[in-house]
This record gives sequence, C-alpha cells and structure tokens, in this order.
Amino acid sequence: MSNIILKTKNLNKSFKSGTQEQQVLKNLDIEFYEGDFTVIMGSSGAGKSTLLYALSGMDRPTSGDIRFFDADIANLNNDKLAVFRRKNCGFVFQQMFLLDNMSILDNILASGYLTSGDKKTIVENAKELLQKVGLTEMIWRKFPTQLSGGENQRAAIVRALINKPRVVFADEPTGALNSVAGKAVLDVLSDINNEGQNIIMVTHDLRSARRGNRILYLKDGVIGGECNLGKYVSGDKQRHEKLQSFLLEMGW
Repeated sequence: MSNIILKTKNLNKSFKSGTQEQQVLKNLDIEFYEGDFTVIMGSSGAGKSTLLYALSGMDRPTSGDIRFFDADIANLNNDKLAVFRRKNCGFVFQQMFLLDNMSILDNILASGYLTSGDKKTIVENAKELLQKVGLTEMIWRKFPTQLSGGENQRAAIVRALINKPRVVFADEPTGALNSVAGKAVLDVLSDINNEGQNIIMVTHDLRSARRGNRILYLKDGVIGGECNLGKYVSGDKQRHEKLQSFLLEMGW
C-alpha cells in the first residue's frame, strides 16, 4: 500500500445559524495515499467542499484531527497555518481568481515569490510549467480578460503548481468551462498526476470524476462508499460503466 499523505480522525464540522446547528461532517476517518488522484463526490449539500477546505487548512474543523504528512494542521495557529498552506498546498477553483490588472505570468510569479527568494528559479519554473500546460509565450504577457476560460484555468493550475505543493486541491475546476476547455484542463490534471502529483478533487461531473483512480462518495456527512478505478486510460468504457454503477448504488 502507498504511503499515507493525509489522514483524518473523528473529523466533525458544524455550522450555526441562529439557534440552529447543522452538522455537515460527522466523525470522518479517511486516509489519502501517495500518488492518488482522489475524487470526492456526493449530492448537493453533502459537504464536499467543506471537507476539501478542512483537509487543506482553508477552514477549521469543529473537532477532530487532520494530519497532513507529519503536521497536525487542525491545531496550528493562523499564522503557521497560512505558511503551511503556501508551502504544501496548491488550489484550483471553479473561479480562477486571477488578478485582472496583472499578466498571466505575473499572476503566477506573484504566488511563487511568496515562498521563495530565488526569483530567477521561480521565473524559470513558471515558464516551464506554462509550456507544459500548452500556454505559449505569446499568452504569458496577456491579461486574464484577454484569454478564454480554459486558458485561464490552465494558468490557474500553473499558479497552483509553482511552489511544488505536496497536494493540489481542486474544487469543481471545470464547472465554468465548456466541454473542449474542460477536457484540456482535465488532461493537464491527469498528466501531472501521472508525474506523481497528489490531487484531491471535488466534482459533481461524471466526466471529471472518471479521471480519478479513487472515488469517495460523501453522503449525509459520512463516506457512504468508495470505488477504485485504477489509473486513468482514455476511452476505457469499463471504467465509465464501473463508475456509473457505483454512483447509482450510492443514490447519486
């Protein structure tokens, strides 16, 4: 079995609204493994994004433990948690959050400079990653408003990778894209996973979910089931059928 990179124990998350309290995550015990492309699925309101934010240190659990490699991130103070995220986590969201007044390259460099003083190395890494995701030099100096949604999302993936994170967390990364742009983004995610990048992604999209080798289904705040698909291979009909069968069993 692969090494455990992330582990939760008795993880709970509740939200209060007036006098009412809603428990979204309930005593979750989950292990995530080196080299996996893990996909978290579930119906709307199941707590998928809440779980992702807790795992990445973007939000604190109400109770329970989260061990990210050797760090107990649930108990880090805010300053240490922010430093930990910058060094260990990359984030890709449905909305790209690129700054419109900065070029694509500068958006990425600004993120890279937060964790490294070696600007020359950061610039070289950024250019190499941009080429890897299919963004040519002609695009680097353009602004986000001048590019398509798919191009911006690929740039956002480069920004997530610039600090060589241990885990990339993706929350509905193709949700705002058309099918062609979405496929290009998913191809990038598959490629970097094949190179060893750990990925944890939330999605409700079957096409996106097929890229994962491990599917976790969140239901009423607990893991209702798990499906292991193996590494992604394009055109694998059995993979598609296995995932569909699993999701139907889960009540998706």
